[in-house]
Amino acid sequence: MADWGPVLIAVVLFVLLTPGLLCQIPGRGKVVEFGNMQTSGTSILVHTVIYFGLITIFLLAVGVHVYID
Repeated sequence: MADWGPVLIAVVLFVLLTPGLLCQIPGRGKVVEFGNMQTSGTSILVHTVIYFGLITIFLLAVGVHVYID
């Protein structure tokens, strides 16, 4: 049995936290912009820190495991 929890969590967080896809923190004109399909170096850095924090919480602290037969 393979543990698919880390893979599933990483893919979902990557899609949700891609800068400019759903939201961008910080935006070009505002603090948060939604669906603008643009990005900047600062927003990439902020989204990377948020991604790292959430994946650390989900995988190490919570211990999400998904077993598929």
